[in-house]
Amino acid sequence: MDFRQIDVFGSAGLRGNPLAVVHDADDLTDAQMAAFANWTNLSETTFLLPPTHPDADYCVRIFTTGKELPFAGHPTLGTAHAWLEAGGVPQTDGVVIQECGAGLVPVRRGERMAFAAPPLTRTGPVDHDVLARIGRACALAPGDVLAAEWIQNGPAWIGLELTSAAAVLALDPDPVLARGISFGVVGRHDGGGPADVEVRAFFSDGQGLEEDPVTGSLNAGIAQWLISAGRLPSQYVARQGTALGRDGRVYVEALGEDVWIGGSTRTLIRGTVTL
Repeated sequence: MDFRQIDVFGSAGLRGNPLAVVHDADDLTDAQMAAFANWTNLSETTFLLPPTHPDADYCVRIFTTGKELPFAGHPTLGTAHAWLEAGGVPQTDGVVIQECGAGLVPVRRGERMAFAAPPLTRTGPVDHDVLARIGRACALAPGDVLAAEWIQNGPAWIGLELTSAAAVLALDPDPVLARGISFGVVGRHDGGGPADVEVRAFFSDGQGLEEDPVTGSLNAGIAQWLISAGRLPSQYVARQGTALGRDGRVYVEALGEDVWIGGSTRTLIRGTVTL
């Protein structure tokens, strides 16, 4: 099977979040997909399949090293890029329609790829005990958190807005205290900074805590939450990955009822895989 590894959201090559994409994967079993995703040791690996919905251009299954996700952001952009590069022709000019566990997700082509954020599947306030655990894990004082909200859209993200980008970059979460909780933090840069906001994403599989380099699903949830609340403008740029030596840029734009999450996509590895 054809195989590509895509750098997604990077400000330059090797600065974003890598994604493994396996083409024509319809003959693989669930166990084979899960095993290969575990072996790549990337945050996500995707498998391209023929669409089952008449409006979709392709179907994708998205695996972390330990489970399957109904939706994820950087896999959506990277998979659409790989499908187009391999010769895929969308039914609608300028827009690719992805079918995944979360339904149909439009991916817009242009200066950069951008997906329309799917509806949030869980919103609302975060339980006090959970928020307190995050605070203890991150050594946050009560005044450090300006707002908190469930922003689940596949991954079960909890969003926290902190007082500044510097506060976001200073975090060093305790993996034991934060075990079992996936959360993301956002804080504003001062005017003239490298971006409008700084974002970090910490996810837990129940065993520990990992930081994701650049996270489309989290940025989508943050944008839907904070733009609708009037706490962020309808168009802004987020930087993510700084603490990991990456340099991601996520371009956010609210248009009508949709929030679009965009970023660069670059193929860095191309070849074949035998499973």
